[in-house]
Amino acid sequence: MTRHTVTVAAVRDWIASRRARLDDRGSGAGAVIVFAIVFLALAAFVIDGGLSISKRERAADIAEQAARYAAQDLDLEDIYEGVKGAPINFQNCDARVAAYVTEAGLKGADVANTRCVTANAQQVEVEVQMTYSPVFTGMFYGGDVTVKGRAVAENEVG
Repeated sequence: MTRHTVTVAAVRDWIASRRARLDDRGSGAGAVIVFAIVFLALAAFVIDGGLSISKRERAADIAEQAARYAAQDLDLEDIYEGVKGAPINFQNCDARVAAYVTEAGLKGADVANTRCVTANAQQVEVEVQMTYSPVFTGMFYGGDVTVKGRAVAENEVG
């Protein structure tokens, strides 16, 4: 063997061992996995965050409507006796709120935890509870999320 042949063989061996050491096949798979996890996490925050905002708005809307419904129950005896304004029959507030939220589609614990916070002859304040299951974050945290909405309604004459 000549010196040239030995040198060429040594260079080839060195290049082959270098390729084996520095082989980067499959390194892109790790990046794809990391980006997929990041994408799913961002999707979870966007979708579940939007769902949370939507449910809070829905709870507030139902609370407004339930408060109006409860405030429309006027105390006819007081009106007949000459009481000024339009006094609310506030003793029926919880029953009217429960009837309204049941009609609005709430069920079970949500109806049981929906209530009149304060009620008097001039105004009623209602708190509505809604429970929902998150789409993505429910897989990690488990369980349902509860949101609440509050609203006040008062009768005005004039």
